Amino acid sequence: MPDKKFFENLSGAGKAIGVLTSGGDAQGMNAAVRAVVRMGIYVEAKVYFIYEGYEGMVDGGENIVEVTWESVSSILQVGGTVIGSARCKAFRTREGRLKAACNLVKCGITNLCVIGGDGSLTGANIFRTEWSGLLEELASQGEIDEEARKKYAYLNIVGMVGSIDNDFCGTDMTIGTDSALHRIIEVVDAIMTTAQSHQRTFVLEVMGRHCGYLALVSALACGADYVFIPEYPPEEGWEDHMCSRLSENRARKKRLNIIIVAEGAIDSNNQPITSEQVKDLVVQRLGYDTRVTILGHVQRGGTPSAFDRILASRMGVEAVLALLEATPETPACVVSLSGNQAVRLPLMECVQMTQDVQKAMDEKNFSDAVQLRGRSFQNNLNTYKLLSTKKTASELPTTNFNVAVLNVGAPAAGMNAAVRAAVRIGITEGHKMFAVTDGFEGFSKGQIKEISWGDVGGWTGQGGSILGTKRTLPAKHMEKIAEQMRNHTINALLVIGGFEAYLGLLELSAAREKYDEFCIPMVMVPATVSNNVPGSDFSIGADTALNTITDTCDRIKLSASGTKRRVFIIETMGGYCGYLANMGALAAGADAAYIFEEKFDIRELQANVEHLTEKMKTSIQRGLVLRNENSSENYTTDFIYQLYSEEGKGVFDCRKNVLGHMQQGGAPSPFDRNFGTKISAKAVLWLSKKLKESYRRGEGRVFANTDDSVCLLGMRRRNLIFQPVIELKGDTDFEHRIPKEQWWLKLRPLMKILAKYKTSYDISDAGQLEHVHRPKPVEA
Repeated sequence: MPDKKFFENLSGAGKAIGVLTSGGDAQGMNAAVRAVVRMGIYVEAKVYFIYEGYEGMVDGGENIVEVTWESVSSILQVGGTVIGSARCKAFRTREGRLKAACNLVKCGITNLCVIGGDGSLTGANIFRTEWSGLLEELASQGEIDEEARKKYAYLNIVGMVGSIDNDFCGTDMTIGTDSALHRIIEVVDAIMTTAQSHQRTFVLEVMGRHCGYLALVSALACGADYVFIPEYPPEEGWEDHMCSRLSENRARKKRLNIIIVAEGAIDSNNQPITSEQVKDLVVQRLGYDTRVTILGHVQRGGTPSAFDRILASRMGVEAVLALLEATPETPACVVSLSGNQAVRLPLMECVQMTQDVQKAMDEKNFSDAVQLRGRSFQNNLNTYKLLSTKKTASELPTTNFNVAVLNVGAPAAGMNAAVRAAVRIGITEGHKMFAVTDGFEGFSKGQIKEISWGDVGGWTGQGGSILGTKRTLPAKHMEKIAEQMRNHTINALLVIGGFEAYLGLLELSAAREKYDEFCIPMVMVPATVSNNVPGSDFSIGADTALNTITDTCDRIKLSASGTKRRVFIIETMGGYCGYLANMGALAAGADAAYIFEEKFDIRELQANVEHLTEKMKTSIQRGLVLRNENSSENYTTDFIYQLYSEEGKGVFDCRKNVLGHMQQGGAPSPFDRNFGTKISAKAVLWLSKKLKESYRRGEGRVFANTDDSVCLLGMRRRNLIFQPVIELKGDTDFEHRIPKEQWWLKLRPLMKILAKYKTSYDISDAGQLEHVHRPKPVEA
C-alpha cells in the first residue's frame, strides 16, 4: 500500500482552468463539466466555461466566462452539453489558433480540460505544441506584453473522452456509451414484444460509423440472432449463413428475429452492408415479415445513466488533479477507465492507436483491428460468437460431465442473462446442463432438470430470477443435497447469487470431509443489488438498482423544482452495505448519504442541516439526502426526517421516500446483462478446465477437494479473477455481511466535495501516467 497522500498539498490558487466540450455530444458530458468546475473551485482555482467548443475559444468575448459553484447546479441529470459544442474550421488553421491563444491569455487560462472525441483531443494537442510559438507571435504583434508571454508560457491539457461510440483506444468506456446502450436496449425490449406478436424480423441500425461497440454489446445484451460490425466483417457467403441461422431459430419455435447493424458495417471487401440490404435479403430469401428501425440520434438523447454520471464525475475530478500536477514536461494526457481503475494515458499514444484501428480495417487486417480495440472489445466479441451459434450435435464435443446451475439469495436483475450464458457455454463445451429451481431448498427436493439451448432463449432481458431463488443455506439440507447430486451425477456446480451463495459455498466446501459428492469444482458468480459480496468490486444487479435509485431521485428533484426549499430523505436497500446509498448520492448529486461503514452522530446530522440551511439562501433551493436502510439502529429514516423537519422549520420543509423492493425489479440494465453474460461464460470455461484436471480415469469420476476448486469469480480493480472462497473468509465481516475493505469508500469524499463539504481526499492511487498497452500484431 502506498503511503496516503492527500490533495490538500495540491493548490490551484493562482491557476485558471478552462473547460470545453467539442465534437459530437454525449450524455454525461454535463456531469464531467460539473465535476471539473466544482473540483477546480474547491482547490481555489478560477474556472471558465468556454462555450461552443473551439469556436467559442476562437471568437472569445462572451464565449469565455468565469463560473461559480451554482453555475453547474441542476446539470448532472441533463443530456447533451449545456456549454454547447460546434465544429470549428477556424481552429484548424494557425490563424484561428492564434486568436484562441490570445483569448485564453487575456483570461489567464493555461490549463485546458477538453471533453470530446479523438479529433477534438488531437486538435488540443496541436494547440499545446504550438503554444509557445503562438505566444511569441502575439507578443511580436503587440497583442500581449512580454510579461504575459513569460507568465503564461506553458499550456497544460487533459482530455476526457465523450463519445457514445466508445471508439477511443486506451479506455474501456467513454462517457456516453452506457447511456447510448440504455436507449438501444429500451428500443429493443419494446420491439421484442411487438415482433413476437406478429412473428416478425427486425433489423436495427445503431450508431458506430467506425466502431462496432454499440452494435456488439447491444447484440450481446438482447441475444440478437446476427450482428454486423466494421471490425469483424462476416465471411464470404454470409448471406446463406445468416438466412440458415434465422430459419433454424424459427424452426425452434422462436417467434422473432433481431439483427443489429452498425451504421459503419462492411463486408470482407470493405463494401458497406446496409440495414435495407439486410432486410431485402431476408424478405427475398425467407419471405419473413421484416421491418427496419434506424435509431439515429435517439441514442445520443435522454438523461445519462448512473454509470455515466459516476464515470464522468470521477474523470472530471481526476482531470483537475492531473492539471494541478502537470509540469511543462508532462505530455498532454487523457483520463481513462481500465476495469474499475482511473488511469492517465498519453493522449497521442491513444490517438495513434485509434487511428491504427482504422488503418487496419482499410488494409483488411480485421484481426489486428479487433485486437487494437482492446481486451474488453475482444471479450465481448468472443462471448457473442460462443453464445449466438448453436453447433450441431456432430460438431459438439461430448464430455459426459453434468453441470448444475442455481440461483441463491434475493433476485437480482441480470441473473437470467448469467444463467443463459452458463447453459449455452456449457452445451458448447459438451456438458449436460442442469437447472435447479428455488436454490438449495429446491436442490434438496430434487427440483433438478436438464436444460437445453433453446430453453434459455430470450432470457437476457428478463428481470428477477426465472429459475426461482431462495435465501435458504445448504447446511440443514446437506444429506439430501448430497443424495440429489449422487442421483443426478452432478460433476460441477455454478452458483449465481449474493451473500447467501457465498456462505453456501463455504458450507459445501466444509462438508467435503463428510460427503464425497461435494468434492467437485464449484464456482460462484456474484449477483445481488447490495453489491456486498467479498472478492468482487461489482455484482450483477447492482447497476440496475443504482439506475432505479437515480431515476427516482431525478423525478423527486423535478417535483421539488416547483416547490422551492424542500429537502427529500430517501431510504435505499443494501442491508449494511452502503454501496447503493453512496453511489446513488454521487449519481444523483445528493447533499449527504448516511451509511453504516462511516459512523455518524447527532453533530454530523446537525452540520448537514446547517449546510442545507445555507444552501437554501442560494439559487439552489432544494436538498437530497440518502440513507442506507441499516446505516444506524437509532438514527432511522423517520428520526432523520423528523430532525430535519424540526430544524428546518421556517427555512425548508421535508419529505421522505422509502424505495423498497422496486430497486430489485425491472428489466436489467445493459451493464448487468453484459457483465452477467461475460462473467458467467468465463466461470463455465473455468469449470470445464477444472473438470478435465480433476477427472480420475481409473475411477471414472471427478474428484476435486483442494481449496482452489471452490472459487468466486469477481472483478478486482482491472481484472476478472478467481479466488478460493476459503481465502476470502479473512476479508469478510460475517456479522454485517459485508467485505472488510470496499473500494467505493474511496469515492465517498468525491460526493462530499461535489456537495461543497470540506474533506480529505486520498490520492495515493490516483491515476499515474502510464503507457498504452499495444497488443502484438496477429500472425497471418
